[in-house]
Amino acid sequence: MITVHTIRELREHVRAARASGRRIGFVPTMGNLHDGHISLIQRSIDAGCFTVASIFVNPLQFNDKNDLARYPRTLPEDQARLSSAGCDLLFAPDVDEMYPNGQDQQSIVHVPEVSDGLCGASRPGHFDGVSTVVTKLFNQVLPDVAFFGQKDFQQVAVIRKMVADLCMPLEIVAVPTKRADDGLALSSRNGYLNAEERELATGLYLTLNEIADDFRAGKAIDASLSAATERLNGRGFRTDYLEIRRVDDLKPASLNDADVVILGAAFLGPARLIDNLQVSLNRPGD
Repeated sequence: MITVHTIRELREHVRAARASGRRIGFVPTMGNLHDGHISLIQRSIDAGCFTVASIFVNPLQFNDKNDLARYPRTLPEDQARLSSAGCDLLFAPDVDEMYPNGQDQQSIVHVPEVSDGLCGASRPGHFDGVSTVVTKLFNQVLPDVAFFGQKDFQQVAVIRKMVADLCMPLEIVAVPTKRADDGLALSSRNGYLNAEERELATGLYLTLNEIADDFRAGKAIDASLSAATERLNGRGFRTDYLEIRRVDDLKPASLNDADVVILGAAFLGPARLIDNLQVSLNRPGD
């Protein structure tokens, strides 16, 4: 695997791969890689792509400076994992390479509506930072297809709308969430949990499944979410949000909707964990 740190080097290698007839697959990350990230790399490889990963801890998407400072930087370990997985190229720029004119002078990409609410409400400016850095990365890599994990469901929705609205010529592939044996969604932030918190962490996924059962049974959504919030807090979490949204546009769902996603975010110890669960109902006449 080749590792480059500048946009010039990145473009040289991508240009050569494309000239040889390869499609370009791209997996953007912030590093501290786990099996979920590697599953994205594998999807790109399986699709026959020249596979590019990026590692960049993007300061624009952190609304908490302390969170940015403590985010794990594990480049040597990440390089080893990517190389073992068969990744072709790693782009690992520094902040000055990505924001040469400074962050305060950076043009911002804002994706309306779908960025609002959920994590967008809890982390002001977060999705502007995400959409801005992903736009820059897409312009630098020029991929044919980019792979994202479904654990960050709202993020995938933001990226899809951004790509459609800005007429970007690439495909977005969402890859199912990779989970531990006990159901916990893999996340770099799981490393913040101590042993006791790690045992409790499955409570978020359990709660989402309980909400799904309520929805299938036709229980009133507000009552279901209120009761689920109490249960989640009782499991040691501090609930940020639990919501049921329509899959296609992330608008609030009703019991008449056949395809919904249940989304949750909650604090456990020092970690803010997110997860989601899609529910599809086969209604008469569908």
